[in-house]
Amino acid sequence: MEGFQLIATGAGIPSRVVTNDDMSRIVDTSDEWITTRTGIRQRRFCAEGEDAGSMAIEAARQALANSGLDPAQIGCCLCATIAARYLTPTNACLIQQELGLPQDIPVLDINAACSGFIYGAAVARGLLASRNDPARPYALVVGCEQLSRLMDMTDRSTCVLFGDAAGAAIFKLSDAPFAVDLGARGDMAIKVPEGGPIQMDGSAVFRFAVDALPRSLHTVLQEAGLTLDQLDWVVCHQANSRIIDHCIKKLKADPAKFYKNMDRYGNTSAASIPVALHELAESGRLTPGMRIACIGFGGGLTWGGMVLTVGPRPTAQE
Repeated sequence: MEGFQLIATGAGIPSRVVTNDDMSRIVDTSDEWITTRTGIRQRRFCAEGEDAGSMAIEAARQALANSGLDPAQIGCCLCATIAARYLTPTNACLIQQELGLPQDIPVLDINAACSGFIYGAAVARGLLASRNDPARPYALVVGCEQLSRLMDMTDRSTCVLFGDAAGAAIFKLSDAPFAVDLGARGDMAIKVPEGGPIQMDGSAVFRFAVDALPRSLHTVLQEAGLTLDQLDWVVCHQANSRIIDHCIKKLKADPAKFYKNMDRYGNTSAASIPVALHELAESGRLTPGMRIACIGFGGGLTWGGMVLTVGPRPTAQE
Protein backbone atom coordinates (compact mmCIF):
# COMPACT_ATOMS: atom_id res chain seq x y z
CA MET A 1 0.00 0.00 0.00
CA GLU A 2 1.82 3.10 -1.24
CA GLY A 3 -0.91 5.72 -1.08
CA PHE A 4 -1.74 8.12 1.69
CA GLN A 5 -5.17 9.37 2.78
CA LEU A 6 -6.11 12.32 4.94
CA ILE A 7 -8.31 11.02 7.77
CA ALA A 8 -8.75 13.86 10.27
CA THR A 9 -7.55 17.37 11.16
CA GLY A 10 -7.12 19.65 14.15
CA ALA A 11 -5.86 23.14 15.00
CA GLY A 12 -4.34 25.00 17.91
CA ILE A 13 -4.99 28.72 17.53
CA PRO A 14 -3.64 31.21 20.09
CA SER A 15 -6.08 33.60 21.72
CA ARG A 16 -4.45 36.97 21.06
CA VAL A 17 -5.77 38.67 17.90
CA VAL A 18 -3.46 41.33 16.44
CA THR A 19 -5.03 43.48 13.72
CA ASN A 20 -3.25 45.60 11.14
CA ASP A 21 -4.32 48.66 13.11
CA ASP A 22 -2.62 47.13 16.16
CA MET A 23 0.55 46.70 14.10
CA SER A 24 0.37 50.33 12.97
CA ARG A 25 0.74 51.35 16.62
CA ILE A 26 3.94 49.31 16.89
CA VAL A 27 5.67 50.08 13.58
CA ASP A 28 5.28 52.57 10.72
CA THR A 29 2.60 50.84 8.64
CA SER A 30 -1.14 50.88 7.99
CA ASP A 31 -4.04 48.54 7.41
CA GLU A 32 -4.24 49.68 3.77
CA TRP A 33 -0.52 49.12 3.17
CA ILE A 34 -0.53 45.59 4.61
CA THR A 35 -3.85 44.45 3.11
CA THR A 36 -3.17 45.59 -0.46
CA ARG A 37 0.29 43.99 -0.53
CA THR A 38 -0.40 40.75 1.30
CA GLY A 39 -4.12 40.13 1.85
CA ILE A 40 -3.43 39.92 5.60
CA ARG A 41 -5.86 41.74 7.92
CA GLN A 42 -4.96 40.17 11.24
CA ARG A 43 -2.82 37.46 12.78
CA ARG A 44 -2.66 35.57 16.10
CA PHE A 45 0.13 35.85 18.65
CA CYS A 46 0.55 33.61 21.68
CA ALA A 47 -0.76 35.10 24.91
CA GLU A 48 0.53 34.31 28.39
CA GLY A 49 0.45 30.57 29.00
CA GLU A 50 0.47 29.74 25.26
CA ASP A 51 3.49 28.64 23.26
CA ALA A 52 4.61 26.34 20.46
CA GLY A 53 4.23 23.29 22.68
CA SER A 54 0.70 24.04 23.89
CA MET A 55 -0.51 24.86 20.36
CA ALA A 56 0.99 21.70 18.89
CA ILE A 57 -0.53 19.52 21.62
CA GLU A 58 -3.98 21.09 21.16
CA ALA A 59 -3.91 20.63 17.37
CA ALA A 60 -2.79 17.01 17.75
CA ARG A 61 -5.41 16.31 20.42
CA GLN A 62 -8.18 17.63 18.16
CA ALA A 63 -6.99 15.60 15.18
CA LEU A 64 -6.85 12.41 17.25
CA ALA A 65 -10.34 13.05 18.68
CA ASN A 66 -11.76 13.79 15.23
CA SER A 67 -10.27 10.58 13.85
CA GLY A 68 -11.91 8.39 16.49
CA LEU A 69 -8.67 6.44 16.78
CA ASP A 70 -7.07 5.04 19.89
CA PRO A 71 -3.59 6.52 20.56
CA ALA A 72 -2.19 2.96 20.31
CA GLN A 73 -3.02 2.97 16.58
CA ILE A 74 -0.62 5.82 15.75
CA GLY A 75 2.52 4.51 14.04
CA CYS A 76 4.59 7.71 14.00
CA CYS A 77 4.37 11.33 15.13
CA LEU A 78 6.11 14.24 13.39
CA CYS A 79 6.04 17.97 14.08
CA ALA A 80 7.19 20.43 11.41
CA THR A 81 8.50 23.59 13.07
CA ILE A 82 11.28 26.18 13.20
CA ALA A 83 10.10 27.49 16.57
CA ALA A 84 9.63 24.59 18.97
CA ARG A 85 9.29 25.09 22.72
CA TYR A 86 12.68 23.45 23.30
CA LEU A 87 15.61 22.29 21.20
CA THR A 88 15.04 19.03 23.05
CA PRO A 89 12.70 17.41 23.90
CA THR A 90 11.08 18.02 20.56
CA ASN A 91 7.54 19.26 20.09
CA ALA A 92 6.75 15.77 18.77
CA CYS A 93 7.92 14.24 22.04
CA LEU A 94 5.71 16.65 23.99
CA ILE A 95 2.76 15.56 21.85
CA GLN A 96 3.59 11.88 22.37
CA GLN A 97 3.70 12.31 26.14
CA GLU A 98 0.50 14.37 26.40
CA LEU A 99 -1.58 12.17 24.08
CA GLY A 100 -0.27 8.86 25.42
CA LEU A 101 1.06 7.67 22.07
CA PRO A 102 3.05 4.42 21.97
CA GLN A 103 6.66 4.63 23.10
CA ASP A 104 8.00 2.26 20.43
CA ILE A 105 7.26 4.49 17.42
CA PRO A 106 9.34 7.14 15.57
CA VAL A 107 8.75 10.60 17.07
CA LEU A 108 10.64 13.63 15.73
CA ASP A 109 10.56 17.27 14.69
CA ILE A 110 11.41 18.29 11.13
CA ASN A 111 12.53 21.68 9.78
CA ALA A 112 11.71 22.63 6.21
CA ALA A 113 10.21 26.00 7.18
CA CYS A 114 7.05 26.84 5.21
CA SER A 115 7.22 23.52 3.31
CA GLY A 116 7.58 21.61 6.57
CA PHE A 117 4.11 20.08 6.70
CA ILE A 118 4.52 18.56 3.21
CA TYR A 119 7.97 17.26 4.10
CA GLY A 120 6.54 15.86 7.34
CA ALA A 121 3.74 14.02 5.54
CA ALA A 122 6.22 12.51 3.06
CA VAL A 123 8.57 11.39 5.85
CA ALA A 124 5.66 9.96 7.84
CA ARG A 125 4.48 7.96 4.85
CA GLY A 126 7.97 6.52 4.40
CA LEU A 127 8.24 5.62 8.08
CA LEU A 128 4.87 3.83 8.09
CA ALA A 129 5.73 1.94 4.90
CA SER A 130 9.13 0.84 6.18
CA ARG A 131 7.78 -0.35 9.53
CA ASN A 132 4.84 -2.15 7.89
CA ASP A 133 2.87 -2.54 11.11
CA PRO A 134 -0.75 -3.42 10.25
CA ALA A 135 -1.87 -2.48 13.76
CA ARG A 136 -0.50 1.05 13.36
CA PRO A 137 -1.11 2.32 9.80
CA TYR A 138 -1.75 5.91 10.93
CA ALA A 139 0.59 8.92 11.12
CA LEU A 140 0.08 12.10 13.15
CA VAL A 141 1.70 15.10 11.44
CA VAL A 142 1.66 18.55 13.01
CA GLY A 143 2.79 21.93 11.68
CA CYS A 144 3.39 24.45 14.47
CA GLU A 145 5.05 27.87 14.63
CA GLN A 146 5.44 30.56 17.28
CA LEU A 147 6.97 33.13 14.94
CA SER A 148 6.07 36.09 17.15
CA ARG A 149 9.10 35.30 19.31
CA LEU A 150 11.41 35.34 16.27
CA MET A 151 10.41 38.71 14.82
CA ASP A 152 12.05 42.12 14.85
CA MET A 153 9.05 44.32 15.68
CA THR A 154 10.85 47.36 14.27
CA ASP A 155 11.18 45.80 10.79
CA ARG A 156 7.92 46.56 9.04
CA SER A 157 8.88 44.46 6.00
CA THR A 158 8.65 41.26 8.07
CA CYS A 159 6.85 41.78 11.38
CA VAL A 160 3.47 42.47 9.72
CA LEU A 161 3.55 39.18 7.80
CA PHE A 162 3.81 36.42 10.39
CA GLY A 163 1.64 34.83 13.04
CA ASP A 164 1.46 31.91 15.48
CA ALA A 165 -0.63 28.76 15.00
CA ALA A 166 -0.61 24.97 14.85
CA GLY A 167 -2.43 22.56 12.59
CA ALA A 168 -2.49 18.77 12.64
CA ALA A 169 -3.55 15.92 10.39
CA ILE A 170 -3.86 12.18 10.69
CA PHE A 171 -2.97 10.20 7.59
CA LYS A 172 -3.40 6.54 6.76
CA LEU A 173 -1.44 4.25 4.47
CA SER A 174 -3.78 3.13 1.72
CA ASP A 175 -3.95 2.16 -1.93
CA ALA A 176 -5.46 5.57 -2.81
CA PRO A 177 -3.60 7.71 -5.37
CA PHE A 178 -0.77 9.77 -3.92
CA ALA A 179 2.00 11.87 -5.40
CA VAL A 180 4.70 13.96 -3.77
CA ASP A 181 7.31 16.48 -4.95
CA LEU A 182 10.06 17.81 -2.67
CA GLY A 183 13.00 20.11 -3.34
CA ALA A 184 15.37 22.78 -2.04
CA ARG A 185 18.06 25.06 -3.35
CA GLY A 186 19.82 26.41 -0.26
CA ASP A 187 19.03 30.05 -1.02
CA MET A 188 19.41 32.54 1.85
CA ALA A 189 16.50 34.76 0.77
CA ILE A 190 14.89 33.88 4.09
CA LYS A 191 17.04 33.18 7.12
CA VAL A 192 16.49 32.96 10.86
CA PRO A 193 19.60 32.98 13.05
CA GLU A 194 19.31 31.10 16.33
CA GLY A 195 16.89 33.10 18.46
CA GLY A 196 15.87 35.29 15.51
CA PRO A 197 15.01 37.68 14.07
CA ILE A 198 13.50 36.59 10.77
CA GLN A 199 15.37 38.18 7.84
CA MET A 200 13.90 38.15 4.35
CA ASP A 201 14.48 39.49 0.85
CA GLY A 202 10.81 39.89 -0.04
CA SER A 203 11.31 40.41 -3.79
CA ALA A 204 13.51 37.33 -4.12
CA VAL A 205 11.04 35.22 -2.16
CA PHE A 206 8.15 36.41 -4.34
CA ARG A 207 10.03 35.49 -7.54
CA PHE A 208 10.84 32.08 -6.11
CA ALA A 209 7.29 31.41 -4.91
CA VAL A 210 5.50 32.29 -8.15
CA ASP A 211 7.77 29.84 -9.96
CA ALA A 212 7.82 27.05 -7.36
CA LEU A 213 4.07 26.89 -6.73
CA PRO A 214 2.83 26.17 -10.28
CA ARG A 215 5.87 24.02 -11.07
CA SER A 216 5.36 21.76 -8.05
CA LEU A 217 1.62 21.58 -8.68
CA HIS A 218 2.25 20.51 -12.28
CA THR A 219 4.75 17.88 -11.11
CA VAL A 220 2.43 16.19 -8.61
CA LEU A 221 -0.54 16.31 -10.98
CA GLN A 222 1.53 14.66 -13.69
CA GLU A 223 2.76 11.98 -11.27
CA ALA A 224 -0.80 11.33 -10.05
CA GLY A 225 -2.17 11.18 -13.60
CA LEU A 226 -4.65 13.95 -12.84
CA THR A 227 -5.54 17.36 -14.22
CA LEU A 228 -6.19 20.52 -12.26
CA ASP A 229 -9.88 20.22 -13.15
CA GLN A 230 -10.02 16.86 -11.34
CA LEU A 231 -8.94 18.39 -8.02
CA ASP A 232 -11.51 19.55 -5.49
CA TRP A 233 -9.14 21.87 -3.62
CA VAL A 234 -5.66 23.36 -3.93
CA VAL A 235 -4.32 24.36 -0.51
CA CYS A 236 -1.17 26.45 -0.78
CA HIS A 237 1.09 27.83 1.90
CA GLN A 238 -0.68 31.00 3.04
CA ALA A 239 2.16 33.50 2.65
CA ASN A 240 0.65 36.23 0.51
CA SER A 241 -2.57 36.49 -1.49
CA ARG A 242 -0.69 38.10 -4.40
CA ILE A 243 1.48 34.98 -4.79
CA ILE A 244 -1.55 32.71 -5.03
CA ASP A 245 -3.42 35.11 -7.32
CA HIS A 246 -0.41 35.38 -9.63
CA CYS A 247 -0.24 31.59 -9.92
CA ILE A 248 -3.99 31.22 -10.48
CA LYS A 249 -3.67 33.62 -13.41
CA LYS A 250 -0.60 31.81 -14.73
CA LEU A 251 -2.40 28.44 -14.53
CA LYS A 252 -5.67 29.88 -15.92
CA ALA A 253 -7.33 28.14 -13.00
CA ASP A 254 -10.60 28.58 -11.14
CA PRO A 255 -9.88 30.91 -8.17
CA ALA A 256 -12.64 29.23 -6.12
CA LYS A 257 -10.54 26.05 -6.04
CA PHE A 258 -7.65 27.78 -4.21
CA TYR A 259 -8.38 28.15 -0.50
CA LYS A 260 -7.18 31.26 1.33
CA ASN A 261 -7.17 32.19 5.01
CA MET A 262 -4.10 34.43 5.36
CA ASP A 263 -6.46 37.35 5.99
CA ARG A 264 -7.16 35.88 9.45
CA TYR A 265 -3.85 34.26 10.41
CA GLY A 266 -1.06 35.81 8.36
CA ASN A 267 1.88 33.64 7.38
CA THR A 268 2.16 30.81 9.93
CA SER A 269 4.88 28.90 8.03
CA ALA A 270 4.56 25.12 8.58
CA ALA A 271 1.17 25.56 10.28
CA SER A 272 -0.56 27.31 7.39
CA ILE A 273 -1.53 24.29 5.26
CA PRO A 274 -2.85 22.06 8.09
CA VAL A 275 -4.80 24.99 9.60
CA ALA A 276 -6.40 25.59 6.19
CA LEU A 277 -7.23 21.88 5.86
CA HIS A 278 -8.84 21.95 9.31
CA GLU A 279 -10.97 24.96 8.40
CA LEU A 280 -12.17 23.19 5.27
CA ALA A 281 -12.96 20.03 7.24
CA GLU A 282 -14.76 21.86 10.05
CA SER A 283 -16.92 23.79 7.58
CA GLY A 284 -17.99 20.60 5.79
CA ARG A 285 -16.09 21.43 2.62
CA LEU A 286 -13.68 18.49 2.92
CA THR A 287 -15.44 15.16 2.48
CA PRO A 288 -14.35 11.56 1.79
CA GLY A 289 -13.33 10.93 -1.80
CA MET A 290 -12.19 14.48 -2.49
CA ARG A 291 -8.82 15.00 -4.16
CA ILE A 292 -6.58 17.73 -2.76
CA ALA A 293 -3.26 19.23 -3.77
CA CYS A 294 -1.17 20.86 -1.04
CA ILE A 295 1.75 23.07 -2.08
CA GLY A 296 4.32 24.57 0.28
CA PHE A 297 7.15 27.01 -0.48
CA GLY A 298 9.41 29.17 1.60
CA GLY A 299 12.50 29.33 3.79
CA GLY A 300 15.40 27.14 2.81
CA LEU A 301 14.52 27.83 0.11
CA THR A 302 12.34 24.74 -0.02
CA TRP A 303 9.25 23.58 -1.80
CA GLY A 304 6.94 20.61 -1.51
CA GLY A 305 3.76 19.41 -3.11
CA MET A 306 1.45 16.45 -2.70
CA VAL A 307 -1.79 15.15 -4.15
CA LEU A 308 -3.90 12.89 -1.95
CA THR A 309 -7.48 11.91 -1.25
CA VAL A 310 -9.68 12.42 1.77
CA GLY A 311 -10.45 9.12 3.44
CA PRO A 312 -13.43 8.05 5.55
CA ARG A 313 -13.30 8.09 9.33
CA PRO A 314 -11.95 4.73 10.51
CA THR A 315 -14.47 2.13 11.65
CA ALA A 316 -14.30 0.44 15.05
CA GLN A 317 -12.84 -2.67 13.41
CA GLU A 318 -9.86 -0.71 12.10
